[in-house]
Amino acid sequence: MSEPLVLGIETSCDETGVGIVRGTTLLADAVASSVEEHVRFGGVVPEVASRAHLEAMVPTIERACETAGVGLADVDAIAVTSGPGLAGALLVGVAAAKALALGLGKPLYGVNHLASHVAVDQLEHGRLPEPCLAMLVSGGHSSLLRVEDVTGHGRGVEPMGATIDDAAGEAFDKVARLLGLGFPGGPVIDREARSGSSVAIAFPRGLTARHDLERHRFDFSFSGLKTAVARWVEARERSGEPVPIADVAASFQEAVCDVLVRKALDAASSEGIEDLVIGGGVAANSRLRALAEERAGKLGIRVRVPRPGLCTDNGAMVAALGAEMVARGRTPSSLDLPADSSQPVTSVLV
Repeated sequence: MSEPLVLGIETSCDETGVGIVRGTTLLADAVASSVEEHVRFGGVVPEVASRAHLEAMVPTIERACETAGVGLADVDAIAVTSGPGLAGALLVGVAAAKALALGLGKPLYGVNHLASHVAVDQLEHGRLPEPCLAMLVSGGHSSLLRVEDVTGHGRGVEPMGATIDDAAGEAFDKVARLLGLGFPGGPVIDREARSGSSVAIAFPRGLTARHDLERHRFDFSFSGLKTAVARWVEARERSGEPVPIADVAASFQEAVCDVLVRKALDAASSEGIEDLVIGGGVAANSRLRALAEERAGKLGIRVRVPRPGLCTDNGAMVAALGAEMVARGRTPSSLDLPADSSQPVTSVLV
């Protein structure tokens, strides 16, 4: 089957995503977000997210089918995020996917959330170069992955580096809250930074000192940066001086993007890899995209970043990875597929 029609379900956090793809062609990408329900808490509340998934699942599936112009009986397979993510939220998606697979008599593929963020690039830029270096940056993850086979065969997906404390997206949320900009933090920091100076404040670059690089060459740490921003703002407030929000946002954003791009390109160069794929919610950040293109071009490394709508969590990315599983003849998951909140990226298909 060269062009499988696959429906994908994503419920790892606060977006209920249902995507439908045929091969590498996107037919529908329906998303119902519960982010507004979390704003007053300043972050995602797992129980609230799970209940929102329950309410949104059926309408979102119906909307995706209507957009794609297909019926559920037409799909060749069902794919679902089995992990990592919030346990309760994952369970809703996995249960829905099992019901569809059983009721329709279709094969089921439980796939990894992180690998799905890599696979979604195929919907925009065609087949993934293999190997490639993937940098995934979101609220829960800051990861560098060597991708030999996005479906997990052979060397599959190998982790090269990860966050050892706050992920990049988490740091954006915390700094935005500190500055009174609201939640989620990524878009508002990006917007504020456009009118600020990225060199106004010399914020630290985590794990880039020589002694850090010996042990954590490809790892990330943004907790210290977050603390440095908080102390700088507190010092201004104690002295009675106004806090230049735009400058703080721009300088903070530059510190994050500088480290992300620096380590990603170092990892790619060390492996002799010429293609860098960037995914995850933070990949929508305008400065990250621009800085990656600028620096990669000087090294002869090609950068692939999906459009912003495909960077955040969505069902299309799950469907894209599921379609690749079908096309390559991978063995489907069983109906006792578990939801694994800590599923490692090396486990692409469960």
